[in-house]
Amino acid sequence: MPDLSWREFDPSTFDEARNADRPLLVLITKSWCPHSKRLLATTFENPEVVRLVNERFIPVHVDAERRPDVNERYGRGSWPTIAYLTPVGELVSSDGFLDPDQAITTFTRVSQHLRDNRAEIDAGLKSMWSKKRPAHEHDHGQLNQRITADVVDAIFEKFDHRYGGWGDGSKFPHPEAIDFALVQTAKDKDPRMREVVTLTLDKMLEGAIHDPIDGGFFRYSKTPDWRSPNHEKVLDANAQRLRCYLEAYQVFGNDSYRRCSEGIIDWMLGFMLDQETGAFFNSADADADYYLLDKQGRAARSRPKVDRTIYANSNAMTVSALLKASVVLDRPELRDIAMRALNFLIENLYDERDGVFHYWDGTYHLPGMLSDQAYMIRALVDASQHSGNADLLLPAERIAMLAIERQRAPDGGFFDILHDTRQPSSMQRRNRSILENSVMAEALVRLSYLVHRHEFHDEAVSTLEAFASDYKEYGYYVAGYGRAVDLIFYVPVTVTIVGPRDDPSTIELRQAALRTYVPSRIVQSLDPSSDPILMGRSGLTQEARPAAHFALGHEEKGVAYSADELLQRITELELHRHD
Repeated sequence: MPDLSWREFDPSTFDEARNADRPLLVLITKSWCPHSKRLLATTFENPEVVRLVNERFIPVHVDAERRPDVNERYGRGSWPTIAYLTPVGELVSSDGFLDPDQAITTFTRVSQHLRDNRAEIDAGLKSMWSKKRPAHEHDHGQLNQRITADVVDAIFEKFDHRYGGWGDGSKFPHPEAIDFALVQTAKDKDPRMREVVTLTLDKMLEGAIHDPIDGGFFRYSKTPDWRSPNHEKVLDANAQRLRCYLEAYQVFGNDSYRRCSEGIIDWMLGFMLDQETGAFFNSADADADYYLLDKQGRAARSRPKVDRTIYANSNAMTVSALLKASVVLDRPELRDIAMRALNFLIENLYDERDGVFHYWDGTYHLPGMLSDQAYMIRALVDASQHSGNADLLLPAERIAMLAIERQRAPDGGFFDILHDTRQPSSMQRRNRSILENSVMAEALVRLSYLVHRHEFHDEAVSTLEAFASDYKEYGYYVAGYGRAVDLIFYVPVTVTIVGPRDDPSTIELRQAALRTYVPSRIVQSLDPSSDPILMGRSGLTQEARPAAHFALGHEEKGVAYSADELLQRITELELHRHD
């Protein structure tokens, strides 16, 4: 019996489908997903299923994390997904998990329907798409401070006051909402947002979604009390939660948040760090048998299988989180680990012509995914602030310019992928994600202050305006949008330290500026001998000793020469910014 002949999702496969006039069966899975593994091991190993699929379809197997562009257009939002496409790549219908008997019945029916009703199906799809509004055609709105208040209300309206978080079924932590709520807690002392942050973080720690033995968190809980986790652990989710617990520790001083942060880092370094490259692997399998053991039991058992793919966006998130941890936890070695991972990304997943590629499995793949560009800019901005190396802003500028050139929508905002005429028509329809655009907008705002290029700020405003008429439709899911808008109106406190990059006084000032929680703060170190262009743009001059220059937005607010004086000045600026 022949094996199932899986193809890659690429133009040659669609050429084959058109030439053979056969529909495509696209299976979308995730490496850590037990349901995906079971489907592959049972249904798609069944001889009758294999015969049927090979005879009637062009079978394609896609990893949803390696190809988020495909998953976005054909996936069901859960895995596995079995999608049925016309030979030119238009989605007709899809299913979730099917056992062998269900698959045989369904595949027979679907293939027969596609063959007998081709003209009607093609006409219906053509009519449907002709009536759909393109992703870039949205009503523009004006940014205003009411947007931030609306997001606060949306977060609190759906908040679970018993267990924290949001939702009465399966529950995900939504770190963007926690992050936004913490900003409002620190900025406005909003007691509602304080409850959102502390109750959610506390209940997550108490729940089974947290792993106190190996450290880190499982992806989500199947019940709202956080006590029924799916046992996969993924890098990006843990990086985002690490940032939340670190910042909550800064604001509230709760030692359990510090211990939790240390545990996430232990898991990252002990389970996910690739010693060869210095970057981080993607995920660990949902191995419930392992995770239900105590420490001694786990030590005697093999660890859950790890997906060793290195993704740009999740590694960039991890770099940013570890840089923050290096200061908050006073662990300078974490900065070195973060910088090694970032250097791998720059050397292997970034190119001046193509921008940032999505993943590495021995070589680079898939340029132009917006998420990768946005998080990479943010990581480079963060690394420049923490290391004092302004040269890291050069690739950040290049990535930003490439995104503006290739992915900017006609009326603002950024498309999720590059335009590629080799792809089927469904893959040429580009989307604009409010979540990814919000990350990009905030990254552009921060970059604009560091490189003194106002056009990046203008692009950020235009991006946010593109969603200003419909953001309310998304409820608390757009907390990242609220944070980015807030940064436009709650202008950053910028601290520019002028002095030799490696001078102990320069380093002391930089560390002091980064140590406290100020959500809008931007820190830059300029060495007159190494950074003449940025020094010229800044308008600052070198003094006899390293000095920290303050500004609120672009308005100068004085100078400090010691760490204590610097901290006092930041506190005063935050307290009196509305005076």
